Amino acid sequence: MNRKLWFTGFQILLFLFLVSSCKKEEESPYSYLVSTEKATSYTTQYINTLLDNAVSYYPEISAVKPFISVGVDVYIIFYTTDIGTKKIKASGLMCVPQLSGSYPVISFQNGTNTVDAYAPSNFFVNPQYQMIEIIASMGYIVLLPDYPGFGASASVAHPYLVKEPTVRSIIDMLRAVKEAAGNEIRNIEVKNEYYFIGYSQGGWATMAMHNAMENEYGNEFNLAGSVCGAGPYDLYFLLSNMTDVTVYPMPVYICYIINAYKAYNQFTNPVTDILKEPYASKLPLLFNGKQDFGQINSQLTTSVPDLLTAEFLAGFKSDSKYEPVRNALVSNSIQAWKTMKPLYMLHGGSDTQVNPQVTEYFYSAMISAGSSTETVKKEILEGLDHGDAAAPAIIKGLLFINDIHSRLN
Repeated sequence: MNRKLWFTGFQILLFLFLVSSCKKEEESPYSYLVSTEKATSYTTQYINTLLDNAVSYYPEISAVKPFISVGVDVYIIFYTTDIGTKKIKASGLMCVPQLSGSYPVISFQNGTNTVDAYAPSNFFVNPQYQMIEIIASMGYIVLLPDYPGFGASASVAHPYLVKEPTVRSIIDMLRAVKEAAGNEIRNIEVKNEYYFIGYSQGGWATMAMHNAMENEYGNEFNLAGSVCGAGPYDLYFLLSNMTDVTVYPMPVYICYIINAYKAYNQFTNPVTDILKEPYASKLPLLFNGKQDFGQINSQLTTSVPDLLTAEFLAGFKSDSKYEPVRNALVSNSIQAWKTMKPLYMLHGGSDTQVNPQVTEYFYSAMISAGSSTETVKKEILEGLDHGDAAAPAIIKGLLFINDIHSRLN
């Protein structure tokens, strides 16, 4: 009898121990941060060599070299964010100086990507990403969000040019970074001084972040300034431009928007209302995270009348049938407002992918909304197409940010 009681008591204690252990494993001291993982490090010698090699292609980079001062550690950061009512695990890169201190944050929003293997956390050795990562040597915490749909969240659809989940995921990454600094990454603190920079899709995401940080999250984060390059800020205007021509060189952009907007219930129309077959049926397979621009474009057509239905081309701007599509584009565009924070807008003057008039019109709208011409700057990089203008815009933007930081400190 005593032996039976002892065995029963042992079973109860074992059960309580297992329950207690599971509970401890599930508990986290953080609200957003999941974990960090060291990815790589760069010495100042490596950084200077990288810049020296790049100068032959982009002479403007030489203006950055005097600010290089310390080595850089690169971490993959995992955090939680929400996609609608669903909580997901997301990821990105966090690059920090190899010197104890409190540093301002620069968040870099990358341009359009369709391949998960090319996301920042999966391809941190990409020379283009490395040129961003090493900015931490100048005395900044530099972030490169993957965006939902890539990295740790590759199983969900990428919200391409869908504003709410894009902004939310970056805001939650900023929160996770504050939790990581001084805890998981010791001797590094986050200074409440935030900058945003991005090009193409990243330019749009940066403009959305500038608006959100100033108008929604100002009590939590101190926005210092932003740089937006070639962003499709007015999506209705952008798609109107794409549908007003007979040939568009990058049909991947059109189909990426349609795929994301359908996945995130931005409009109610069936895809066949917009895309002709066989393109409507193959859409989900094109954006599976495994095919690049060239591979996707090769399965589409640059002929707009062959890609889009005749009914859509005729009624997109006025037919009530397509009102949900128009409303979706407007709601995911950034509406002009009176900004009080420095904003620098750049665009290639010969951009054949994102019409430079998007920047011209949005700049004028910002001024009409009350923004000062001293606060909002615009520069058209004459003669440069979409890809050609990317590096010059980022370099000019970085110097713009560094100048603001110097004046604030």
